[in-house]
Amino acid sequence: HFVALARILLKGLMKEIQKMAKAKATFEGPWPFTEDNIKKHITKTSPGNYRLGSLNVKKKNLTVEYVGRSDVDVADRIADHLDEGYTHFRYLYASSAKDAFEQECYDYHRFQCSANKYHPDKPDGTNYKCPVCGE
Repeated sequence: HFVALARILLKGLMKEIQKMAKAKATFEGPWPFTEDNIKKHITKTSPGNYRLGSLNVKKKNLTVEYVGRSDVDVADRIADHLDEGYTHFRYLYASSAKDAFEQECYDYHRFQCSANKYHPDKPDGTNYKCPVCGE
């Protein structure tokens, strides 16, 4: 019984470590949110995540106002927001659509941006669950 309990605890601990690592993923930026800067900094076609907002000059970081992802091309998806009034962006390449979805979930729950009205949708054709709330 002790070995089984230890395995369960270890599995739970590993999941928590994975969550913490993703929650602290290193995003590139922030940069002024322009089409030129998207092309300059996001140079490969890849799934990924992004954070949009305004620059906090005092703290020299991004005040996050919106979080998002692309399951295919983060540069293409982030450009959809150019006319929405955000001044700066950060991004992160993801190794898969699942990783992008999970990172967006962490960001959604962490930042609780009013511009993100709904919980992130799982990628089409998958049954992935949010690693934070299970939705």
